[in-house]
Amino acid sequence: MRQARVGDMRAFERLYRDHIGSVYGLCLRLLRDRTTAEDCAQEAFVNAWRALGRFEARSSFGTWLHRIAVNVVLSRRRKVAAQVELPPLPSDPDEEFVDAPAQWTFDTPVEEREIERAIGALPDGARDALVLCGIYGYSHGEAAQMLGVAEGTCKAQLHRARALLRVRLEPESHP
Repeated sequence: MRQARVGDMRAFERLYRDHIGSVYGLCLRLLRDRTTAEDCAQEAFVNAWRALGRFEARSSFGTWLHRIAVNVVLSRRRKVAAQVELPPLPSDPDEEFVDAPAQWTFDTPVEEREIERAIGALPDGARDALVLCGIYGYSHGEAAQMLGVAEGTCKAQLHRARALLRVRLEPESHP
């Protein structure tokens, strides 16, 4: 980190390799479009390189980088706000979210792809809160700050996301 802060491009390339999977996975979950997620992940690293001298290490580099990535995603969303609907998740069965922060285990026969599709179908605010708090483990305060909303709003959106997922993923009752 110290070497990258003084302009060592190779040191920054190492940071890039260490964090690109997590940043891309975050962008993909928030945007639901592979190409746009790739663009946003790259833009986040460009922005990080430009701002590296101002990194104060009050949080980890990864947390700081995630904040930059969320800002890039939100900015991109504002630019395409005129579009009515975001594209669905890729239907490619080999598509996986890169570097997911935690391994999921399931008590029901619902498959991981169904859960990812259900998360992708959530309204933006609910999905954002779920991805940042529920998947990446940020506190309500950290996620609210990243998203530029009140902490209470973040909590409400997370509650909404969980309720919507419960309804969408509830196994069908058989008579």
